[in-house]
Amino acid sequence: MDNEGNVYVADTCNDRIQKFTKNGSFITKWGEVGTENGQFKWPWGIAIDNEGNVYVADTDSRRIQKFTSNGSFITKWEIYGSGDGEFSCPRGVAVDSQGDVYVADTENNRIQKFTSDGSFITKWGIYGSGEGEFKWTSGIAMDNKENVYVVDIGNNRIQKFTKDGSFTTKWGGVGQRMVNLTVLMV
Repeated sequence: MDNEGNVYVADTCNDRIQKFTKNGSFITKWGEVGTENGQFKWPWGIAIDNEGNVYVADTDSRRIQKFTSNGSFITKWEIYGSGDGEFSCPRGVAVDSQGDVYVADTENNRIQKFTSDGSFITKWGIYGSGEGEFKWTSGIAMDNKENVYVVDIGNNRIQKFTKDGSFTTKWGGVGQRMVNLTVLMV
């Protein structure tokens, strides 16, 4: 949701973003299948910053795209790989109050943090089942105290971190399948 209460949906199978009022009335949509700016291949995660900019985790294109609230393309960052600032299947995206962008980099089993223009800041996580370790990060969200919540689907749990990547707690386990996560600010 944006500051006006509008709801944005990553319509994954239709390779587009849709925007609705808080009452569900359609406002606009953008995107189509492809790899050019403003096109998508499985948009999965979506987040809105305090200025109304929309960040989309374009999963199969292995990139993050940034748009205005009405769908005009602003920028993107995309490099396939496992180095700093590189992606392999980004699925979740969240934005903090300073505009820093957090990405659940699924196949690299980590969280990466960027500035709003895509400059790499830091990362945390490796493959595993211990604290701060992941098996397929999926969803990511922030609460109003800027704690970071990560869906760790391979370990069937949620892990909670500070915005700098320090582990706080975890919950879930076998038999509690977790696919995605949204934390609403109250």
